[in-house]
Amino acid sequence: MASILKHFTKKDWVWTGVVFILTILEVVTNLMTIEYMEKIVGLVLSGTSINVILINGAIMLSFTLVSVTIGIVISFILVRLATNYAKRLREILFAKVNQFTMEEINKFSTASLITRCTNDIQSLQIAVTNGLRMIFFAPIMAVTSIIMIIDKSHELTLTTAISIFILAIIIIIIFAIVIPKFKKIQQYTDSLNSVSRENLKGLRVVRAYNAEQYQEDKFEQENLKLSKTNRFVTRMMAVLMPTCNTIMNGLGLVILWLGAYLINDNKLTLPQMTAFQLYANMVLTAFMMMTMIIIMLPRASVSAKRINEVIETIPNIVDSDETITPDSSCRGMVKFEHVSFKYPNSKNYAIYDINFTLNKGETLAIIGATGSGKSTLVNLIPRFYDVTEGKVLVDDVDVRSQNQKELRNRLGIVPQKATLFSGSIKTNIKFSNQDMTDENMYLASDIAQASEFINEKPDTYESHVSQGGKNLSGGQKQRLSIARAIAKHPEIYIFDDSFSALDYATDKKLRTALKEVTSDSSVIIVVQRIGTIMNADKIIVLDKGKMVGYGTHEELLKNCEVYKEIALSQLSKEELEV
Repeated sequence: MASILKHFTKKDWVWTGVVFILTILEVVTNLMTIEYMEKIVGLVLSGTSINVILINGAIMLSFTLVSVTIGIVISFILVRLATNYAKRLREILFAKVNQFTMEEINKFSTASLITRCTNDIQSLQIAVTNGLRMIFFAPIMAVTSIIMIIDKSHELTLTTAISIFILAIIIIIIFAIVIPKFKKIQQYTDSLNSVSRENLKGLRVVRAYNAEQYQEDKFEQENLKLSKTNRFVTRMMAVLMPTCNTIMNGLGLVILWLGAYLINDNKLTLPQMTAFQLYANMVLTAFMMMTMIIIMLPRASVSAKRINEVIETIPNIVDSDETITPDSSCRGMVKFEHVSFKYPNSKNYAIYDINFTLNKGETLAIIGATGSGKSTLVNLIPRFYDVTEGKVLVDDVDVRSQNQKELRNRLGIVPQKATLFSGSIKTNIKFSNQDMTDENMYLASDIAQASEFINEKPDTYESHVSQGGKNLSGGQKQRLSIARAIAKHPEIYIFDDSFSALDYATDKKLRTALKEVTSDSSVIIVVQRIGTIMNADKIIVLDKGKMVGYGTHEELLKNCEVYKEIALSQLSKEELEV
């Protein structure tokens, strides 16, 4: 339970204390109801006047109403407490995941993180709503009821104790078998979510290759694992309630049978036996509640551990204790000093010993075969990963010494895969700066060659964009991503193969317009097309993570065989010499 309540605030603990006090009052009123029940039975047997019986009955009814009212108030408090707790956990989890690098994301997996933010938090919310009430109510009721029955009859008390012992043994056996299964249920839920997410994301490919049956079989395997485990746990739990009811009803019969003998021997009165039976039922009800707690808590505990794993994970990339703000005189400079990098758990370097300097106003192009490390190289600049060896400097300061937020504020990044968010075209362009003016947005759209298709839409900039931009073409998504970066007016532009979906004419227009607005900034372009980078100030040629060429287009044609080979595969000798 400690792990579940780990993220309670002071206010939550105050309300928990209020619930505890109200629970004590609720139990007291229940006990008083039984005491008056015993008294009324005695009054009836002694032939007391009906008025006295009615007065005592009214008092008993008053205690019952107070108990019901307290129960309703407790429920209202716990529902509010649990929903606020779940809301806060979701906020903490969402904020934490936003700090994660790709290493942490891959460690947990996207599907698992979604499950933890939804299914696991839901389990905790239910545990707080129902569990807290029963955790307070059951022990208090059990202890007070046992105290009340001990002096009434030693024989009946022993009978009740035997019933409780039998019930406890059954509960221990069942939960020794069931508890390990709860963790597996959450793991299988993660796997099922992963398969479902993968299938939905790649639905077009699945249909294109008629692989529906393959995906269904894959889903069925994970679904069967989850179903079998859930079925096993549910069946084991289903044994508990009938067992508890059988023991409770059996105890009631034994109390009546044994009580008759004790009354006959003048060792017990009828009112005392009536009260004893009610108290015994309260004791067993308390133990049934404890059983429900034991059902809830293991699953909630597993969920709490999974959530705490995420919250307590320290991202590999964090700001240093003393960050350095770069001098404005070095604005727009990017420098790599003997930079090497390997991905986590990888033995091989993705890039090795990279050296270059890019100054303000210059354009650097990076070209190479697929898998040569182009995207890896540019991902080190915004510090999506930290270098394994060497230094990456932006504005003449190591990126590891800079505040991440301030560093990325100076960058305009267009990733290889154009990512758009559900909303409108306007909100997607203004994603880089929520306070930008509409004029700035229109200008950025013009430069990115996006205005034409935007203005053709009935709602223009207010047109709906579905999740991931699925209602737009690849070229339209790329142009909106480029407009988003341009509208930011950054010191350094990073285009990671961002023109691949554009036709040659649009590409040429965009680059011409882009040249005018980026004259005061540094530009890094990762490309596959030689025609896009022929006029770049500097070109880096990568091959298997190593820099095999560095210079201008003309220099590389003379000195770099890899570059020359790529160039001739795309353009003729005459076109290359233009």
